[in-house]
Amino acid sequence: MSARAGRQGRSAHGGPSRRGFVQGTLAALASPRVPHLARPTDELRVAVVGLNGRGAEHITALAKLPGVRIVALCDVDDHLLAREARKLRARELGPGPHSPGLHVDFRRVLEREDVDAVTLATPDHWHALQAIWACQAGKDVFVESPVTHAFAEGARVVTAAQKFARIVQSGYPARSSPALGAALEWVRAGSLGPFELVRALCYEPRPSLGQTRDNKKVPQLIDYDLWCGPGPLLPLRRARLHHDWRWLFAYGEGELGGGAAHALDLARWALGAEGLPATVLSVGGRFGYEDDGETPNTQLVYYGFEPVPILLEIRGLPASRAAQSGDWSVGMDDTLGVRVGAVLHCAHGTLRIHLDSLAIACDDEGKEIRRWEGAGDPFASWIEALKSRRPEDLTSGIEAGARSSGLVHLASAAHRAGESHGRDEVVQQLANLATLTATGQRMLAHLDQNGVDLLQARFVMSPQLVLDPEHGRFVGDERANGLLAASYREPYVLPVV
Repeated sequence: MSARAGRQGRSAHGGPSRRGFVQGTLAALASPRVPHLARPTDELRVAVVGLNGRGAEHITALAKLPGVRIVALCDVDDHLLAREARKLRARELGPGPHSPGLHVDFRRVLEREDVDAVTLATPDHWHALQAIWACQAGKDVFVESPVTHAFAEGARVVTAAQKFARIVQSGYPARSSPALGAALEWVRAGSLGPFELVRALCYEPRPSLGQTRDNKKVPQLIDYDLWCGPGPLLPLRRARLHHDWRWLFAYGEGELGGGAAHALDLARWALGAEGLPATVLSVGGRFGYEDDGETPNTQLVYYGFEPVPILLEIRGLPASRAAQSGDWSVGMDDTLGVRVGAVLHCAHGTLRIHLDSLAIACDDEGKEIRRWEGAGDPFASWIEALKSRRPEDLTSGIEAGARSSGLVHLASAAHRAGESHGRDEVVQQLANLATLTATGQRMLAHLDQNGVDLLQARFVMSPQLVLDPEHGRFVGDERANGLLAASYREPYVLPVV
């Protein structure tokens, strides 16, 4: 089926839905609909959905695996469809009947009988709906992290996978690394003594997005109604449609949904924490510039797991104001050498984990004792589980992915339900939790080194919110509870499964 299938003739913004030359390009690239053929037992046919950035990496990873054929590509942007189709054909397929089918509307992918599984690298607000739709259509799923856009979506995605007997892998690649698994087994055996604190770290360079003063025109190559999907159909007011959505709460979770999601998954994996924390507290804000972003670029989140808490630190500014004039990617802070990953503080040393393939054990004087190196392949493990039809063969099944993504959403809800405070109020409230005092002071020092006027700065801080573990809700804070669920736009409504 060609990429034109299932599309209305005119776009949501009134003009023709696509330029004529793009129609011709896609028509030439897309393969015609052919009668369904029985699937050979040694071949798995996959569709890749969402082709910008991570989706292109999906294609590269899958194309290397034996017994896997990419039979369809899907994206709301015709330019990306044409680009990735050309690259895929040049890489391995060549012209002819095996050229991938191209689609703008994900629902057309699900109608294809020659698609066994889908990989989802779409924006966060689409993840849960597309995963559930795919399960309902009998397709197996690989969904990028965070696997949901709201806390309440996690249980629905897990239920859909179980109800429709689908193999659903979540995109937390660290869990596919045998090296990291061995390091965690070693430290859990007490090699460094009992855990005292687990620190999740995400120090990623995030310069200003710039400020867009007026609404921008949606490019005619993009079906904007489909891009917004279950999210609100908002005017386009950001420089880059395909990238800057992450920093808007309507579609993403900011850094919480980026590197921090992986750091939190590592921390939760290390602890073996399967339930909810007893409490959550967040303090942070967006400092150093004014731009189109809404989400924090500096944040400290306390998760009150028992017996050991998880402490998340997010920094988007570099180490100092001087570093802002250089390459931010080399000017970022670190904690004990880790920028994105986790540090396990134990009674007799630390385990320092770098995503996604390095762990270093150090004694209590900081001297290296042992190291583990080597990445895994989450796509290969997913494919093996598709063949065995055993969800337990997944390295990061949807249950684990939903739990780790849930930590992202708890922190986001706590932040958005927080109130404005000055520096002195923040210091006073953090002093009530000994674990937070020193880390809070480090956060303030980091901002000061970046030229942030701490006397004028306003921090968004939540109280220490208590969780009801049975119902997955905050106790006595309905504003925060309201942020644990999402609203949906017809016809892109999350099904009840």
